[in-house]
Amino acid sequence: MLDNLDRKILNILQDDASVPIGDIAEQVGSSKSVCWRRLQRMTEKGIIKDRVMIVDAEKVGLELMVFAQVKMSAHGRTILPEFVKTISAYPQVIECHTLMGTVDFLLKVVVRNIHEYEYFFWHELSQIEGVQEVSSSIAMTQVKSTTKLPLFDKPFVAPATANLNIPGN
Repeated sequence: MLDNLDRKILNILQDDASVPIGDIAEQVGSSKSVCWRRLQRMTEKGIIKDRVMIVDAEKVGLELMVFAQVKMSAHGRTILPEFVKTISAYPQVIECHTLMGTVDFLLKVVVRNIHEYEYFFWHELSQIEGVQEVSSSIAMTQVKSTTKLPLFDKPFVAPATANLNIPGN
């Protein structure tokens, strides 16, 4: 799907989406027109989803990050899609993932302070139809945050199980 030139272009743009096409071409050793066509193709195929600026949450007053694990009371045909539709309308929920395991959804929520989260929890999140339980964890320090995906040039090949040194084997 991606060749080495595509990966080089994407790695540059993942670091800085405002790099001019001429600079990209120079860095990857190709022409502007080839790089432009590659970008157009990757955009059309949905490989490049969006070009955005990343805002520092704390510097704009969003000082609290909460990870909320949501367990639903049922998994009917309408409950889960309705939850997704409802939760998508809340701007403070910046990520929502469906999970396998003991909980159904993991939300990443950013708010100004604990009082704002408490209001969101009691008056919004816990009131959504089908929500049975919410377990919230407050992030103390963000150790790593990146939007840059690792673009590997070779497929992953798992080593043989015998070579993994798994205790008991």
